[in-house]
Amino acid sequence: MPTCVPTTHAGDPNRTERAHPPHSPPPTGPRRFRIAGADLSAAVAVFLIALPLSLGIALATGAPLQAGLVAAAVGGLVAGRLGGSPLQVSGPAAGLTVVTADIIQQYGWRTTCAITVLAGLSQLGLGCLRVARGALAVSPAIVHGMLAGIGVTIAVAQVHIVLGGTPQSSVPDNLRALPAQLANLDPAAVAVSVLTLALLLLWPRIPGRAGCLLRRVPAALVAVTGATAVAAATGLVLAEVDLPSWRSHALAGLPEGPVLGLVVAVLTTTLVCSVQSLLGAVAVDKLVSRRPGPDHGPRSDLDRELLGQGTANIASGCLGGLPVAGVAVRSSANVNAGAVSRNSTMLHGVLVVVAALLMVPILEFIPLASLAALVMAVGIQMVSLHHIRTVTRHREVLVYAVTALGVVSAGVLEGVALGIAAAVGVALHRLTRTRITHEEKKGVHHVHVRGQLTFLAVPRLSRCLHLVPPGATTVVALDGSFMDHAAYETLQDWQNTHTARGGTVEITGHRPGAGVRIAEPAVLAAAPAVDGTDAADPATGAGCRCRPWTAWRNHQCGPPRPVPAGGSVTNGGLSSREIHEAHEAHEVHHAPGAPGAPDGPGVHSGSDGEGDASPAAGAAGPESSRGGVGQELVRGLSTFQRSTAPLVRDELARLAREGQRPTQLFLTCADSRLVTSMITSSGPGDLFVVRNVGNLVPPPGEESGDDSVAAALEYAVEVLAVRSITVCGHSGCGAVQALLDPEPGGVRTPLRRWLRHGLPSLERAGDGHGPWARLGGRASADPAERLCLANVVQQLDHLRAHESVARALQDGNLTLHGMYFHVGEAQAYLLTETAGEVGFDRVRAADPAR
Repeated sequence: MPTCVPTTHAGDPNRTERAHPPHSPPPTGPRRFRIAGADLSAAVAVFLIALPLSLGIALATGAPLQAGLVAAAVGGLVAGRLGGSPLQVSGPAAGLTVVTADIIQQYGWRTTCAITVLAGLSQLGLGCLRVARGALAVSPAIVHGMLAGIGVTIAVAQVHIVLGGTPQSSVPDNLRALPAQLANLDPAAVAVSVLTLALLLLWPRIPGRAGCLLRRVPAALVAVTGATAVAAATGLVLAEVDLPSWRSHALAGLPEGPVLGLVVAVLTTTLVCSVQSLLGAVAVDKLVSRRPGPDHGPRSDLDRELLGQGTANIASGCLGGLPVAGVAVRSSANVNAGAVSRNSTMLHGVLVVVAALLMVPILEFIPLASLAALVMAVGIQMVSLHHIRTVTRHREVLVYAVTALGVVSAGVLEGVALGIAAAVGVALHRLTRTRITHEEKKGVHHVHVRGQLTFLAVPRLSRCLHLVPPGATTVVALDGSFMDHAAYETLQDWQNTHTARGGTVEITGHRPGAGVRIAEPAVLAAAPAVDGTDAADPATGAGCRCRPWTAWRNHQCGPPRPVPAGGSVTNGGLSSREIHEAHEAHEVHHAPGAPGAPDGPGVHSGSDGEGDASPAAGAAGPESSRGGVGQELVRGLSTFQRSTAPLVRDELARLAREGQRPTQLFLTCADSRLVTSMITSSGPGDLFVVRNVGNLVPPPGEESGDDSVAAALEYAVEVLAVRSITVCGHSGCGAVQALLDPEPGGVRTPLRRWLRHGLPSLERAGDGHGPWARLGGRASADPAERLCLANVVQQLDHLRAHESVARALQDGNLTLHGMYFHVGEAQAYLLTETAGEVGFDRVRAADPAR
């Protein structure tokens, strides 16, 4: 049983079970309902954001302003209680503004409420069919394009209210009317709007300790409150919020209008509400998983979330409220405020109800221009530059642009349909666009296939393969992620025919599914399986399992493979699937070269010299005189240039252009068994790494300081502006062992002088009962492990003593993390504080779906 799991022994006579405090009767009666303090503070923070946004979204749709408050209350109480994402906050969403405004204009408010009810029923049906996760199959480019189009529509419409006018029904009409509106602007409305936007932009950027305190108040609340106060103090004459009596509040009525139009309206509302809520639930899961602490709670149940959203829309429509969906801004605020349960979402709904009933006189002082400026800013933020860069990097900018333009010019449903058509067209284009080339270099014929190899490309593939003369040495490089059966048979038939005529063939792949490795039978018998399955050992007959990380130099999977005398050597390396998996983790390690280690795909002696594994390859430089060591270096570099460099060249070229922008400083030991990029799943540009003997951070000072580590800290914090620093210790550390068993007397070598910085850790480890001394719920196994843990904690204290680190911590721009890596278990532990207990907790495997 793992040591971090407490064991229970029912038969232990020395163990006493206590269900209640001693000398007191057992508790009786039902448990009282309690709300955690974190949930209460999070509810207040979300309420302060939701109140002005709900009014602003209602204003943008043309609905009664009270409808926004109804939707916010129902989203908090109903969706918060019944939804499958406990920390997602639902309410009137900016993404629904265009859809709702169009429905209101066509059918009126009462029919819009009925359409909301019908959309809720549709969501209930979809939830019962359990199709929620299927909705996530929509391309992110379509979703981001839809939100961008909605944001542009919102912003263009609200500009007219900001300038003191009235918006038109569509984006083209608003753009045509904009020059006339600029010629007749209202100075008072413009002044209030500019003040609102200025507060929105500047409030989150207040520096210093005062800024940390002030930024806890939401910028939206500060902007609307400040603009309202200035307008009231200066006596500006402006249109203000008008909340009629709840007695005259309009409820849902029977739907009236053409049946086809009503069906389209229901489908559009259902689509936008469902997709936005489901994507929001997934995003909330990611936010929660990034919070410190081992317990991140259950993952969202998407089908239940769809049922909860449907119920909330039925309730909101019946009560005369706007459509309800998960809202990203409020959900992010809820998670960041530390909410731990659905009580925060429900309590925020209660606060909205109280405000709607008791704060009407105060709300009616808010200028409409201020709300319009707030909603316009939200619309502008929906056009995310981060999303644009992402879709550009994935070559889906066409899908994004088509969707956004379709939403702006035609409508949400039409824009999404155009986006789906564009996405299908792009996928088909990629599937059919295959480039096949043939060239000869120094007697070796190279056939390079770029793209997906399907039956459509078989004629071109066959034509290029027949350009290779019989008996020639051939390399076929497959640079794609898919190869169907027709292409596979064509390639294999040609390979069999070519080798039967005395030729040699090497087929390599750089993407999963594309790698077809074909080698000589004798070599195949000796090589490990390239797909990670068991392969027979020619010496022992025993099987071995080679996983994606078996290409490194010291991998011991079996005895060295024999090299056939006088023949070509084809060594098995990483399969295309393994290369892709490693590349997806931002890490591809190729360091072969030692006897018995794989040396990359299909290297033939007597080739053009690229990737040659023969002794002559290592004779080109002075390292060759050192024998195998120099050859290991050359072979490793050669394999990188052949197998890994083509995979990372584009990314490294981007980093060369843009410069390094790491977000983390990782300070760890120089031990060769600690591969930082592997255990953190990082790659080029991700980590700023400092390594030294014992992962020590000398405290600042003339006598004890160390300019090397201090300079790295200063550069990382002041220049690179990293957001976190991690100190990582590990098991079996030689520096720790040297501290525990110092050699008496002797010369003070540089190593001994350096290890004096670990003496404070040795003193801390003397207290073996410190809370930090627990690893995964158990006590330290031995003094060496206890000293390793104490050393991590001590170096974190040394970090805080450095001026640049202390300043960044004070400003809230930096976090410190302690980490311990158990080499023998391949297990990482993080220093955490849970319920006042400090210790190193096991990092568990992440769910692939999250």
